[in-house]
Amino acid sequence: MFTDYEVQLRERFLAAPVSPAPAPWRPVFHPRPTVPIGGLLGIGFAPDPAAGHDLVMVVSQGGHGVFDTTTGKLRARDRDPDPDVSDPVGPLLTCPGLGPLAGAQIRIAGLHGGGLHATTDDGWSLDVVSPDWPHHRVLLSTDGGLCHGPAGGVWWHIHHTSHAPLRTAGFSPTGHTLAVATATDLTLLTRAP
Repeated sequence: MFTDYEVQLRERFLAAPVSPAPAPWRPVFHPRPTVPIGGLLGIGFAPDPAAGHDLVMVVSQGGHGVFDTTTGKLRARDRDPDPDVSDPVGPLLTCPGLGPLAGAQIRIAGLHGGGLHATTDDGWSLDVVSPDWPHHRVLLSTDGGLCHGPAGGVWWHIHHTSHAPLRTAGFSPTGHTLAVATATDLTLLTRAP
């Protein structure tokens, strides 16, 4: 049995239209906000050793890749990673980095477990809700994830996943990048430091 509050919350989430994230967030990939990645298993963030901004490592059934989160450019690609280390393993769920991340172990969140940051130091929150399970809605908010009032005020329904299983959603450790990864694609939003 659901409480009145739970029913109202579910109805609020179902009624919220998908909308772009508010400023200062902007899509990384152009012209579409997502990049297709078949068989996506998980993602992980690490700083670019040269520039310091976020890079995202993608682990998929088709190999590994590293994207620049400010430009969307594919910085490195390995279509045939070592099968002994190609899946996130161990208690930290890590994979060896490649390209600019070579020599580092990158924590991967996704199908095998783990998670990304749900909040930023300056008050942004990200929540995943499923009022029409098995579909997922990704909510971005500035009210600590309470989602008070109608969508578009202090919270936004920024992604609706109904086409493929959600792998992970969250912020980079810096809080400058927001990612939504499904089994078939990756969406990245960024903002200036």
